[in-house]
Amino acid sequence: MERESSEVKASSKFKRICVFCGSSHGKKTSYQDAAIELGKVLVSRNIDLVYGGGSIGLMGLVSQAVHDGGRHVMGVIPKTLMPQELTGQTVGEVKAVAGMHQRKAEMAKHSDAFIALPGGYGTLEELLEVITWAQLGIHDKPVGLLNVDDYYNSLLSFIDKAVEEGFISPNARHIIVSAPTAKELVKKLEEYTPRHERVASKLSWETEQLDYSQEYDISR
Repeated sequence: MERESSEVKASSKFKRICVFCGSSHGKKTSYQDAAIELGKVLVSRNIDLVYGGGSIGLMGLVSQAVHDGGRHVMGVIPKTLMPQELTGQTVGEVKAVAGMHQRKAEMAKHSDAFIALPGGYGTLEELLEVITWAQLGIHDKPVGLLNVDDYYNSLLSFIDKAVEEGFISPNARHIIVSAPTAKELVKKLEEYTPRHERVASKLSWETEQLDYSQEYDISR
């Protein structure tokens, strides 16, 4: 009974978290360690992983850690990138899609929250899009930055500057949750409550406006 109680206590409010991250390892081993640690934290909280597919870079490390821990892994990958010489072997479930736009919609559809590990252009593009979707009212899922070794400090400073200059509202600044460790970040995401005013309600967003079919509805 004691073991069962501890397992229940460890479970998270999230069933699946989408992780955006680099297809490179980065120069610091701390980035790689953080990807593996995030995977282990997801396993410890009984959370499944949704990610961009493949086995290279940080993407491969976090997916392998979750898979090795016995949780479900879904890799969403465009057919063009499926050859193993481009992205490696995806562990777990592979969901092939037509292109990048559909990939992001599919990842969002299957996730309860989003976390960005260190990454490059692709990671930033995915991250900023889900932040924008939250601001517009398309979803109310929490978005987190795993700020390993202050990797995202410059981005956070830019966002603070945009608030200062009147391009982002102070309440919308709180869409982004950040923390230096995976354990702390997941805890913050679980405690997240939206504070910003949405541009439109979720109900008013028709799927046709976003070129999504009902199959790719990303809202809760």
